Amino acid sequence: MATKAFQKIYTKITQITKATCSLHASNVGNDELATVNGKLAQVVKIMGEEVTLQVFEGTEGIPTDAEVIFLGKAPSLKVSEQLAGRFFNSFGDPIDGGPEVEGEEREIGGPSVNPVRRKQPSELIATGIAGIDLNNTLVSGQKIPFFADPDQPFNQVMANVALRAQTDKIILGGMGLTNDDYLYFKNVFNNAGVLDRIVSFVNTTENPPVERLLIPDMALTAAEYFAVDKNEKVLVLLTDMTSYADALAIVSNRMDQIPSKDSMPGSLYSDLAKIYEKAVQFPEGGSITIIAVTTLSGGDITHAIPDNTGYITEGQLFLRRDTDVGKVIVDPFRSLSRLKQLVIGKKTREDHPQVMNAAVRLFADAANAKTKLENGFDLTDYDERTLAFAKDYSNKLLAIDVNIDATAMLDVAWDMLGDHFKPAEVSIKQELVDKYWKK
Repeated sequence: MATKAFQKIYTKITQITKATCSLHASNVGNDELATVNGKLAQVVKIMGEEVTLQVFEGTEGIPTDAEVIFLGKAPSLKVSEQLAGRFFNSFGDPIDGGPEVEGEEREIGGPSVNPVRRKQPSELIATGIAGIDLNNTLVSGQKIPFFADPDQPFNQVMANVALRAQTDKIILGGMGLTNDDYLYFKNVFNNAGVLDRIVSFVNTTENPPVERLLIPDMALTAAEYFAVDKNEKVLVLLTDMTSYADALAIVSNRMDQIPSKDSMPGSLYSDLAKIYEKAVQFPEGGSITIIAVTTLSGGDITHAIPDNTGYITEGQLFLRRDTDVGKVIVDPFRSLSRLKQLVIGKKTREDHPQVMNAAVRLFADAANAKTKLENGFDLTDYDERTLAFAKDYSNKLLAIDVNIDATAMLDVAWDMLGDHFKPAEVSIKQELVDKYWKK
């Protein structure tokens, strides 16, 4: 071992796998950064004197006598107002051609907020997407995933949420994005003139997959700066958490850990919880709300990634293509926001809970009518009307391209109910029918 200007340099590696290398070293910290043969690496395991490093670019070409230099610090991010409007890589370096950020350096991946400092969420987060705001209203400080098939336009939905959400700052964490996706986000934010309130951390398919593991912590460190130091309402968008979990599996499998269900690491639950539990509403007014995308393989919701995610988060938003109208909708049967009752009818109009329930119930009646039709049974007049209503409902409210506020959504829903049904058929309180039913 040699020492160069306070840096410890080692030149004897004892074991090399595809993603990691091990050596004997002392006074090294967990998560500390190092370079191995010039490649950036991070400490992932310390057993006595034996230290294991994950090498972000992979270990190809690294000899056993390579120089290992410990940098004496964990990955960190410089935080200040200058983050806004910028694009960074997994290490917090600018990738948009702009200047370095000046600011206070903070270690990423700190603990989540002490429950004593949390407040019951009660602020509505409006997205302008009716499938969310009407049926699965989001609340500040909530954590919720989109479950979507890989071929669905979930990044467009994320971009739409970013453009429409009524929050102070939006932090985008992109993991395994294609270059097209990255440019798509960049152009959409630029053209809409909202870049000044969005901070983006991006790992593309051209970057090493292991670097994805840093993205959520980078995004949440920036979010904590704006929510805690600046008392702002922050929305964190993470896409795609399946890419993140796959990168975890790469590292744990190459460290010869015994995989658990679906070849995921045994620590998957706590790895995901560490990220999602950063969602919080502070008494002072700042908040961090997390919306993440989890892509499903072959629509399988029992896979370890969505399965663990569902235990941690407060509901889920489920995207599916409605073949009757040819649009992607937020499925009202498989989506759920467990916190919506804290705001619907309180922060939104009084008729919200009743209209929401009536519309979903009639949509369910339409699904039954469709089954009757497919099985060759005759349809009643009521069945025919529920099918016509369902098409309207999918087209004008559930589709992800709808962009109106919550009051307009309720008005549209009343119009549809009036077009297809009599007041007695919708099971809504008489006083609300008297007030809102279109004459």
